[in-house]
Amino acid sequence: MSLPPTPPHPANPQKARTGLHRLWHATGYSLAGLRAGWHEKAFRQEAIAALFMVPLAFWLGQSWIEVALLAGSVLLVMIVELLNTGIEAAIDRISLEWHPLAKRAKDMGSAAVLLALLVCLGIWSAALYQRFYP
Repeated sequence: MSLPPTPPHPANPQKARTGLHRLWHATGYSLAGLRAGWHEKAFRQEAIAALFMVPLAFWLGQSWIEVALLAGSVLLVMIVELLNTGIEAAIDRISLEWHPLAKRAKDMGSAAVLLALLVCLGIWSAALYQRFYP
């Protein structure tokens, strides 16, 4: 009787982890991503603004839904900024020379950040208007 064949090892050791071991490592990778994001000027500015805006959301919001929208819109900007930075890093990893597809991908990432900022601005403007001009 022969033993069943062993499955091949995955290229990424993270894929073989399970349970709390996987969660522990995934948390470490996420924290490393936040540290890497901190070195980006735009993300750092948004994170510092979030330190003021998220607590302000609890004062400004008149219901849990309003607080969630206000705080969530700030966090959305940071999330999209991290994704945009990831796109830019991946493109720069492939090549630093100018290419129309690289420019297109970077421009689209930048546009996503702009749209997230506009959503945040709209939510905060509506909340401020409702609070001070009922």
